[in-house]
Amino acid sequence: MMVCLFKGTNSEEPAGKISVINAMRGTTGSLKYFTINSNFAYLLDGMTPTVKEILEKELFTTGNLVKLLSAGDEDTKLIFSTSAAIKKQYTGEKVFFRGLIELSNICSKNCYYCGIRRGNRNPERYLVTEPEVLEAARYALDNGFGSMVMQSGERFDKRYIGYVESLLRKIKAMSAGKLGITLSMGEQTEETYRRWFEAGAHRYLLRIETSNRELYYKIHPRDARHDYDFRLQSLELLRKTGYNVGSGVMIGLPFQTLEDLAGDLQFFKNYDIDMAGMGPYIEHVDTPLYKFKDQLLPKEKRLELSLKMVALLRIIMKDVNIAATTAMQTIDKNGREKALRVGANIIMPNLTPLRYREGYLLYQNKPGISEQIEDSMKNLERQIHNAGCLVGYGEWGDSKHFAKRQTQIQ
Repeated sequence: MMVCLFKGTNSEEPAGKISVINAMRGTTGSLKYFTINSNFAYLLDGMTPTVKEILEKELFTTGNLVKLLSAGDEDTKLIFSTSAAIKKQYTGEKVFFRGLIELSNICSKNCYYCGIRRGNRNPERYLVTEPEVLEAARYALDNGFGSMVMQSGERFDKRYIGYVESLLRKIKAMSAGKLGITLSMGEQTEETYRRWFEAGAHRYLLRIETSNRELYYKIHPRDARHDYDFRLQSLELLRKTGYNVGSGVMIGLPFQTLEDLAGDLQFFKNYDIDMAGMGPYIEHVDTPLYKFKDQLLPKEKRLELSLKMVALLRIIMKDVNIAATTAMQTIDKNGREKALRVGANIIMPNLTPLRYREGYLLYQNKPGISEQIEDSMKNLERQIHNAGCLVGYGEWGDSKHFAKRQTQIQ
């Protein structure tokens, strides 16, 4: 691959401005460019591999991934058709439901992007009651979901850890073991991960949010409670405990570059994740990052970039599970359907009781906060059908990648 580096000279922006925006809009004559970590830019000309040539490779370099992420409309169609074919071959046409319970918005963390961060005094804090959780689990079981997800802010207190353990055991007993359970409750000790695993959870999603250490500390406080290395260690502990392990990132963050996103894809590959949940960054007015809103890509471009990330992850990790996330639907009512078309195979209908949903706004304009589950299911089934997929009713839909990895270990 022929790559040249040059000092940024765009007269509209200062040299060295870190920006993904240039990748989506910038040209200089007939040569496309984009800035990366400092004041340099790749210069892409006819001597670089074509998108078609890159897609035919088994392994992609950072430069390859950056070129794919910056692909124009026609090349993007080729990327999407490639990822769709790989999805059909390796994971099939089925989409699996994970009934979502947003168990609590109480959080010990103070992440700069999140609407339920500890420092935000506006949300009314809540904890879904045991009877409400079990009612939602019963709905999931009776309607053939196969699995559910319990998600919450990050808490480490003994009372909460015990509450989650008790819920897991009661869900398993109520469903006679038929419901699979995913947790997404942040960083915990190895003991807590093991207790929850033994109580019935077998999948765990812990989003890294960005694999770039420098960027991580631009979107989190730099303190003991927001430790990049501990988050990585937590992924290792989850793997050691026996979970299907998932991670994910936000796409279109302030300060983020295409090289960062390429690094995220390589991070997933290197960590050998089993599942992923990622989507566009959507700003929230009650967060520190909101002041950078004018530097963001337009939301439509963030969605476009998110769909490329889904497609490229499907291409490089062919048999993992990938969620079509709610954040995509926030930007485009058919956003999740589009994600299914290009590689996603998991959807999470929200089973959280309506009275709590206003309190779990991680970002603004979150859809479905007043939508009854029956209406939501009609819309989701229509979208899945429109995407040419089938619902895997009554199936756990565990990651085929996890199953393959377990076979290799044995």
